[in-house]
Amino acid sequence: MIWRVVLLCGGCLLLLLLLLGAEGRSREERTSTFQQAESRGQMRARPRRDTSSSSSASKPAHGLPFTSCRVPLTPVEHRVLDDNTHETGFNGDDGSHVVLTWVGDGTGVILVLSTINGPLDSYSHAGSSRLYRSTDYGKSFHDISHRINNTFIREEFGVSVGPGSSVILTADVPVLDNSGGIIFTSTDAGATFKFIQLPFHLVQPITYHFLNPDYLVGLSIDVIFLPVAVVDADERGDLLLKRTNDLGKTFTTIHEDIYSFGYIGTFLFFSVMSDPRSPRVMYFSSDQGETFSRALLPSASTEQFYSLLDGDEDMLFLHVDNPGETYFGTMYTSDDRGILFFKSLERHLFDGHRKSDFTNITSLRGVYLTNRLDEDGRIRSVISFNRGGTWQQLKKPENVDCEEQTKNCNLHIHGEHSRKNRIVPMLALSEPTAIGLVIAHGTVGDSLSSAQRPDVFVSSDGGYNWRGTLRGPHHYTILDSGGLLVAVEVFSTDEGQCWKSYNFTEQPFYFAGLASEPGTKAMSVSVWGFRPEADGQPMWVAVTIDFQSLITRQCKSACSNSDYEENGCVLGVKEIYRRLKKQSVCRNGRNFVVSKKKSPCLCTREDYLCDYGFYRHVNSSECVRQPSAANKTLEMCLSGEEDELLTSGYRKVPSDKCEGGYSPQVAAQTVIRTCGIKPSPGPPASSSAQVTHFDAPVSGFVFVSTLYLLIYLCSVLRFITCFFQGERLVLILVCAGAGFIVLIAIVSAVFAVRRVVYRNR
Repeated sequence: MIWRVVLLCGGCLLLLLLLLGAEGRSREERTSTFQQAESRGQMRARPRRDTSSSSSASKPAHGLPFTSCRVPLTPVEHRVLDDNTHETGFNGDDGSHVVLTWVGDGTGVILVLSTINGPLDSYSHAGSSRLYRSTDYGKSFHDISHRINNTFIREEFGVSVGPGSSVILTADVPVLDNSGGIIFTSTDAGATFKFIQLPFHLVQPITYHFLNPDYLVGLSIDVIFLPVAVVDADERGDLLLKRTNDLGKTFTTIHEDIYSFGYIGTFLFFSVMSDPRSPRVMYFSSDQGETFSRALLPSASTEQFYSLLDGDEDMLFLHVDNPGETYFGTMYTSDDRGILFFKSLERHLFDGHRKSDFTNITSLRGVYLTNRLDEDGRIRSVISFNRGGTWQQLKKPENVDCEEQTKNCNLHIHGEHSRKNRIVPMLALSEPTAIGLVIAHGTVGDSLSSAQRPDVFVSSDGGYNWRGTLRGPHHYTILDSGGLLVAVEVFSTDEGQCWKSYNFTEQPFYFAGLASEPGTKAMSVSVWGFRPEADGQPMWVAVTIDFQSLITRQCKSACSNSDYEENGCVLGVKEIYRRLKKQSVCRNGRNFVVSKKKSPCLCTREDYLCDYGFYRHVNSSECVRQPSAANKTLEMCLSGEEDELLTSGYRKVPSDKCEGGYSPQVAAQTVIRTCGIKPSPGPPASSSAQVTHFDAPVSGFVFVSTLYLLIYLCSVLRFITCFFQGERLVLILVCAGAGFIVLIAIVSAVFAVRRVVYRNR
């Protein structure tokens, strides 16, 4: 595989921050003193440790009570799991930070990176690290630091895993002493590494190109020295956005005055701030910057921000911050060009760290989950089943009851806001191969409560219905395409209805993280942490549990259909899935493929949203014209062409595939012409369709009136000519001058009307 690095442009970054973040001093040079702990693969029973005082089931519950089903392991199950649990202690490793990463699907390779940072006042070297590798699903590890020349790997970048067995490690090198950074790339899951010297310093982890994994994409912001101080170019909108089609040999400028930019789905987006005192505006491109158009969105001041939440080839979700320290804003959804945006959710929560709770539920098409900050100051969860068309609160879990004095009883999900504040350890989790399955932390009541201890809830139908499943916060993961759920230290084979407890370690240790084999079709999981030793020094420990020997029976085809088969459609399509029965204890396996039948549904009003310039009236499903948009035609200059939007007030939800049934009155087709040229007159639009018009009637009236005036003046001058035959040349010149004045009047009137129209818009 040929590696190529594509450098996306930048400007200048605060030098002092780079120095503080990249510099440090090294610790003493270490020899490889790695000692492998005893493998747990021997056929013997492990000692049972007492968990009566630490089990999450026995801790007092602060949330509303519900029954958490626990089933004990049989002696046979216990012995099987003991034989397939492998623990490794990294003796002699004094790293302050350890990360464990699985590489590839079915390779059995695990990489463990241990790093220690030096003091911030050192400029020669930032620290040191060790790299360990296992090729037998965690049964044994070997120190392979020499394969990367014992180079210090940046802790915050960690191990970047790509398609197949690709791995990228980013070295931490001093900025002042090196013209560029260093990366190590591997295409064989870390068996060998290739050294690559970069001509720039990375400010973000290098990533794989979204279309071609043979290409790498990096972001670098160069530093410059100013006579007095170093200024952040991105804070004043001085960046240049450039593109290259020949891997960096040549660049063309897409736009100047860039404040921020990025990619999401197939869209390139960037915000422009032409003046530090002027508001920022958003531009989007669906062809990698070849052409771009301004989005019809509220502009953002320097105190506000835009945030792209999610996107694909059909639409974008975009958050626009409200002015001031409000911690909320408005969520918009776009058309398939990323130009027209429509209000989706007001008072959308965005905390002071610019973190959103917005979550795409990938196990069911069109489902999104987020939190809003209501006017009473409380945070409440809402869910959409039609890609942001409408939002509603989550249902109360079926096995949880609210107190009598609770006004509204709903489930509220903890998101990034709660994880940032360490209220929960994990966000909501879903996987495309585990149809309908969602596992998340939440509380039940009138609103999201930080006073209540969060519990774990599970949905099997994409968020329509929920069930309380584990008391207290947990780390969890989805294995075997949803056939196996694993949390610390329990597992479930029936989508969280009941759990079996199993001690992952012989001796307790301080938990640091959980990781599962890639692909969600695997059945192995790893946990790691550190355990204090007799000499007072902590020892890092990694434990891998393979559930494959516990669940040996392969699932057969006699599976049940989805629970919501009779409940109608999602985005205009009825999809019937074949999925594992909850009571079946069997293995989906690596060859499992989601099986579903699709059939289109008749369109209803729920399949349509209000178009630009329209809104849904209170207590009504009708879309009515906004007062400010009455009798106007919307004109936009898109890629050198002027696009006149004619609409009946409705648009179909993006990705909605309904057919027939309800259909709003169709308006006249969109007129496309070169910018600045008026279209030829066309037939009038149907009177039954609501068509928005901006400036066409006014400018047309001005044009016709002025034309009549010109004809009248010329007629008067011709009459005068009859009396002054000898002065014909003078009169011709006077007539031409009058015509020129009238022409200027026409152009001025048109521009004046357009200026008023755009100011109103």
